Amino acid sequence: MKLSRLKVFTVTSLTSAILVILVILLIATTGLREYIPGYPKAEYRQILVRNALVVDSLEQELAKRDQFFKGIQAIMAGEVPEDDQLAAADIEKDEVEFREYNHDSVFQDKLMAEQLSLSIRNNNEDVTQISQVHFFVPVRGVISGHFKNTPDHFGVDLVSEPNARISSVLDGTVIFAGWTLETGYVAYVQHEANLVSVYKHNAEILKKTGQTVKAGEAIAIIGNTGELSSGPHLHFELWHDGIALDPEQYIDF
Repeated sequence: MKLSRLKVFTVTSLTSAILVILVILLIATTGLREYIPGYPKAEYRQILVRNALVVDSLEQELAKRDQFFKGIQAIMAGEVPEDDQLAAADIEKDEVEFREYNHDSVFQDKLMAEQLSLSIRNNNEDVTQISQVHFFVPVRGVISGHFKNTPDHFGVDLVSEPNARISSVLDGTVIFAGWTLETGYVAYVQHEANLVSVYKHNAEILKKTGQTVKAGEAIAIIGNTGELSSGPHLHFELWHDGIALDPEQYIDF
């Protein structure tokens, strides 16, 4: 192998470049970089980041304080302080719709649904068949709405004379007598054979919860109360073991 100045210079230069690159990679990828003068340590960098966050928070607090002082100065001067939140939430009164929500009515509706399914059992196990029960007509009138097996109309609508009295269809006990938002003045009567009769949209309830009634005894006055009522009438429902029955199949209206 013959040596020359050019070969010696080339080999020396390549070796030096490779060593420099290896040293740079070693320092950049390991913890040795922290020993370089002027390069901050890891804990110093964490302190710098924490201080930057604190300074940013202080700037926000100072801006809030300045805004507060401006509002105080405006009030002292008899002016109206600026409020960005009110400006952003500027809504016309006509655009806001308020709806009345009656919590008591919703609770009473749920209570009635539970009472229909939890019927009072008679101690006598020989329960009379429904087909053999003689029902008293709740009110004499014209049927304006027939039974539908849908949640919005589990019964029949009966239109009668003004102030007509509504009678209990069987002997029983009043398990609810009160007001609901949708059905107005309502009466629920528990009978034998796990039957429950319901009388809705009344103008007045004549009985109280817990009172016993006889078949044909007046329990309410026909009316037009509740949001679902479109005129003076009686909405009558008949339930057996929590199942809605068609009253027209058992009562000759």
